[in-house]
Amino acid sequence: MATKNVSRIQQRHSPTAWSIQEPDPILTALSQAIQNAPAKPLHASLKHLLPSLKPHHLVNLINLNPHSLSPLSLFSLFQWFSTPANSTFRHTLHSYCTMIHFLCSHQMFSEAQTLLQIVVSRKGRNSASDVFAAILEFKATQKSHLYVFSGLLTAYLASGLVLDAIQCFRLAKKHKIRVPFDACRRVVEHLMKLKSYKLVWGFYEEILECGYRPSLYFFNILMDKFCKTGQVKLAQSVFDSIGRWGLRPSVVSFNTLMNGYVRLGDLAQGFKLKILMQENGVCPDVYTYSVLLNGLCKARKMDCADELFKEMLDVGLSPNYVTFTTLIDGHCKNKRVDLAMDVYRQMLAEGLVPDLITYNAIINVLCNKGDLKEARCLIEEMSVKGLKPDKVTYTTLIDGSCKAGDLETAFELKKRMIEEKIALDSVVYTALISGLCREGRVVEAEKMLREMLRVDLKADCGTYTMIMDGLCKRGEVRRASMLLREMQRDGIAASVVSYNVLINGYCRVGQMKNANMLLTAMMNLGVEPDDITYNILLQGYCKYRKTEDVSKLRAAMGLVLDYASYTSLIHSLGSNSRSRSKG
Repeated sequence: MATKNVSRIQQRHSPTAWSIQEPDPILTALSQAIQNAPAKPLHASLKHLLPSLKPHHLVNLINLNPHSLSPLSLFSLFQWFSTPANSTFRHTLHSYCTMIHFLCSHQMFSEAQTLLQIVVSRKGRNSASDVFAAILEFKATQKSHLYVFSGLLTAYLASGLVLDAIQCFRLAKKHKIRVPFDACRRVVEHLMKLKSYKLVWGFYEEILECGYRPSLYFFNILMDKFCKTGQVKLAQSVFDSIGRWGLRPSVVSFNTLMNGYVRLGDLAQGFKLKILMQENGVCPDVYTYSVLLNGLCKARKMDCADELFKEMLDVGLSPNYVTFTTLIDGHCKNKRVDLAMDVYRQMLAEGLVPDLITYNAIINVLCNKGDLKEARCLIEEMSVKGLKPDKVTYTTLIDGSCKAGDLETAFELKKRMIEEKIALDSVVYTALISGLCREGRVVEAEKMLREMLRVDLKADCGTYTMIMDGLCKRGEVRRASMLLREMQRDGIAASVVSYNVLINGYCRVGQMKNANMLLTAMMNLGVEPDDITYNILLQGYCKYRKTEDVSKLRAAMGLVLDYASYTSLIHSLGSNSRSRSKG
């Protein structure tokens, strides 16, 4: 009897027993509805079943599949239950995870990814732990694929939930599930796009600790990002880790870190790295020398720069455009025009054609020196070599011409800029206005200001002040005061110099009352008068008071430093005048 019971139990649980047992009628109905579609719509087939249908029925259908339905047909049914027409049915996390594993088992990765994306979008931020646990729990019911876990990382990244993606990786590591490297790489790339370089470095170290192969290229890229954002200490930590992961720093590694230090002005550390690379059998290249030369030029250590340039030539390296341009620019900025021209000629001798940046650097220093003839010769040379002057070139020449008083050339250059469709900027207009004011052509200067404003360029306080000064010198104080009001209306803060110019204009024409009112107005606006302000006013009183008071005021000029002293002197002068008139 006992033997018969055991036999029955064994029969019930044997693989063949399922085929002779009565199948679940709901699973049978679902299977038949799929087989009859599309001849008979699913809604019509399942209408009577829908009220009693639960997510676990769908889960059992996927897991057992008693009628051996195709994966695609099961997926179609799953999707059909997600349509708005089936308002009584709701998928659960269980049903989603079961179908995701089922799809991955049948290499339907695109469909699985779609479902993963739906799960992630519904669960949202900080859901990685729950979703991962659910996927892991239901993994045993299907022959799953590692794609499920890499797909989950991808889904979180696509939703912008990068921290959840990282959490998924850490959970996979904890459960000894090896996520494909491509998925980890996508996390790194996403973090790089977000410019979260510190987080990138931390995550990359986690990847390496899991046994993934290190990449010197990526180490160099990450160092470059840290250096460009001024985080050189972090770049140094990346550099120091290269050897720890069994790699050797390349010349690119050294140059990247060196450039970071030099950009921060730490030349000493830059040169230490040059020594270190030589000790490690890595030869400095042209870029190495160019970086150090750039640092020396910025630090105005031109003698050291010349020595390093000579060393570069002695070791057999050929300078490139960047090297020559750096050295030329350094000499130009240090007013060493002759040396800049020597390097320029050496560049030509090497068969290198200077680029626009090189020409602009030399033209700039020649204009500052007042050698406009040589600067114009370089323009012609540029044209012969097929280089067109750009905005910087024209702006430099216009400014130089204005400072030299050659306004005819300056306006000719302005005309050429317009013909060549190079937009005029505020620098060009300011240079022309300055040149016109210097030549006493203040009416034209004001017209130039109006043209500047018409093309939506903003004039600064200095530009307005130059024109105000020119107008005051012509006695047109009213127009100058209108310019001051225009500045204030447009939100341009007038400086003490602006007020001094207008106060001086009032004093020149004897409008001392207006001058004093302007003094009060500027102080009310928080603009602090200086000793020039008070002495301009005192000079005005000297000019328009009786001769016996002039000596007192002249003695005070240059000594009045505050409003109290000024008002005391004026009050004293007024009292003396009234006493004399009574006498």
